[in-house]
Amino acid sequence: MATTTAKTVKKTATKLTAKTVKTATETEAKTVKTTAQSSAKTAGKIAAMTAAIPATLADKPEYWDEALTQLVKRDRILKKIIPQFPGIWLTTRGNPFITLARSICGQQISVKAAESVWQRVLLECGKRPSPASVQKAGLERLRAAGLSGRKAEYILDLSTYFSDKLVQPSRWVRMPDEEIIEELTAIRGIGRWTAEMFLIFNLQRPDVLPLDDVGLLNAISLHYFSGEPVSRFEAREVAQGWQPFRTVATWYLWRSLDPVLVEY
Repeated sequence: MATTTAKTVKKTATKLTAKTVKTATETEAKTVKTTAQSSAKTAGKIAAMTAAIPATLADKPEYWDEALTQLVKRDRILKKIIPQFPGIWLTTRGNPFITLARSICGQQISVKAAESVWQRVLLECGKRPSPASVQKAGLERLRAAGLSGRKAEYILDLSTYFSDKLVQPSRWVRMPDEEIIEELTAIRGIGRWTAEMFLIFNLQRPDVLPLDDVGLLNAISLHYFSGEPVSRFEAREVAQGWQPFRTVATWYLWRSLDPVLVEY
């Protein structure tokens, strides 16, 4: 009787132990699976965030961090706006011809419309348009891509300036802002706004204030004047406290209206 009881107890204990081990193993497996799924989700989020940030540390202008520190201290509006856009900054394509051609494309139309037209221009002129590819496309194909007749002519004129070496982009890196603006505005179709976009997006000059930019004026109106119309004089007054980083302040005010990164 005692022997039978002992065997029964032993058998039950063995089953319980096996069951416990099995349960523990299943629990551990579920934990590993859950951890793996969680890690995968986290990795996915990080990848998505990384994909959404086109810039690298190498792209960041050397003055950017100092500018943020100063602007947040000086301006109550920028103190609220700047933290809303972490991990992104002004980037450059580094190609003077493309920057200027794309700026001409974007004159007096919305960012969205300009991007749509530019993508069609790329279909006609290649992924990285050059003076030669623009000239090969010609006036009619540029117009068919959605450019107005005038803008198509301007971009063709620009291509001639570059192909005939009537401009020397390598010199612009060492020239003051106003001298570059003077040289660029001598080209048909390039006004002060287009030249200032070049200073910002190609040369990454730190203290450009594009007072002809509708987006900047709208942002100043919204944030500093409760939506009331703002004059160039009033905008200049607001921007005095941003010097010598008016480019950076402008860039964040653009972001406050449209989070989509603008590049020329």
